Amino acid sequence: MEDSSVEEITEELAEKLNDEHVRRLARLKSLSDEGLKPYPNDFTPNITSAEVTGRYEKLTAEALAALTESFSLAGRIMAKRDFGKASFIHIQDRDGRLQGYVKKDVVGEEAFAQFKKFDIGDIVGLEGTLFRTRTGELTVEVKTIRLLTKGLHSLPEKWHGLKDVEARYRQRYLDLMVNPGVKDVFIKRTKIIRYLREYLTNRSYLEVETPMLQSVYGGAAAKPFTTHHNTLGMDLFLRIAPELYLKRLIVAGFERVFEINRNFRNEGISTQHNPEFTMIEFYEAYATYEDLMDLTEDMVCGLVEELHGTLKITYQGEELDFSRPWQRISVRDAIIKYAEADEAVFTDKAKAAALAESLEIPLHKDVSHGKILIEIFEKVGEPEFKRPTFVTGYPLEVSPLARKNESDPSIVDRFEVFIMGKEIANAFSELNDSVDQRERFNGQLAEREAGDDEAHPMDMEYVQALEYGMPPTAGEGIGVDRLVMLLTDSPSIRDVILFPLLRKV
Repeated sequence: MEDSSVEEITEELAEKLNDEHVRRLARLKSLSDEGLKPYPNDFTPNITSAEVTGRYEKLTAEALAALTESFSLAGRIMAKRDFGKASFIHIQDRDGRLQGYVKKDVVGEEAFAQFKKFDIGDIVGLEGTLFRTRTGELTVEVKTIRLLTKGLHSLPEKWHGLKDVEARYRQRYLDLMVNPGVKDVFIKRTKIIRYLREYLTNRSYLEVETPMLQSVYGGAAAKPFTTHHNTLGMDLFLRIAPELYLKRLIVAGFERVFEINRNFRNEGISTQHNPEFTMIEFYEAYATYEDLMDLTEDMVCGLVEELHGTLKITYQGEELDFSRPWQRISVRDAIIKYAEADEAVFTDKAKAAALAESLEIPLHKDVSHGKILIEIFEKVGEPEFKRPTFVTGYPLEVSPLARKNESDPSIVDRFEVFIMGKEIANAFSELNDSVDQRERFNGQLAEREAGDDEAHPMDMEYVQALEYGMPPTAGEGIGVDRLVMLLTDSPSIRDVILFPLLRKV
């Protein structure tokens, strides 16, 4: 049977089935029957689309005509316009897009006949020289073109908007393929992480890796994911934070350490939460939480300027100004200001609980006074902090790993950073008194027994490490995903995670 007959019959079938996949399979078979290898691995491009544009975009048509250099490019066909004996295509590689002009009397009749069976979405390699079209577009005059990978599905034409948001996340490869803006977000994400890494490395911090599988989880108030090691016959937890291992390294004498890696928390999913997320945590001996305020302000402002060339950007239609100095406010002052609270709520638990009730904040039985205050702060204070803000003076009860404040032992030397109402960072002067730490863990155990399943478990190995002596230290964790959201104008954490967790379908 003639190839064309196979194609016609199958295309008729495809039309009945409304299945582009069938038609493309027919073309794959037709090309294979002609002796064409549809998945070769012997083509190497010598230039990218962006390099071509960067070098030659400003050259005139006459200057391009004088070039004798031939170029090899490879990429996916994103557009194709047929004009009988010639076609224009746009190919997309890792750097961008470039137009190619494929002419029958240049590539040859046989090659052109095969090219006519190439589809949008196919990956091709081409060689040729440069010229300008009548409209002035820089274009490759194709001398040879080869199929490198046959695509068996059509690309989506309109792959954007809320109506397609779930499909975009599930088929991120298509989202990245056809939406340049999405790809740009993840390029910026890489630049952001690179900047943070270089910033700390240039300040003598050592990058390390600590366990993700832990026998005792800790370093945050969160529910863990549980797994089981068959050989050892023991339950393990995916880490909720690397903190306690990083501080072991401070004990060991690594005075400045950091880690960029995944944390896992068995919690709900929202625009700000994904069960698997990226944090950068760093610890510096002989530093205080106030030192880390200065460092954080300097690091983030430098990052914003590096990425945007200015400290004033737009996030979801609102101006976001990172200019220094950042606002600083205590939890206490925020509650007084935004809840119009009486001073008595800080010394009288019953009055704090009454205020929480008036704000329609549900409270668990036997909740501590400090936690009530934080619930109030989170309800009335957090949404107010649009521009970068350091919030200090957290209650002792919600900070089991932080150093007590010297002048007011009911609070700790801690801050959180809020930007556009989002918590971006958490830091404190570390508790290095092993006796106090043991007592704090015991207090957390009591809260766990009272029903708080996010209370910190006892970690005697960590306490023992502290008993050998940890120098005065300050540490901080920054949510990389939330930072990327702000700096790429992304409304959801799913927009900045390549493959976010989704419900099974």
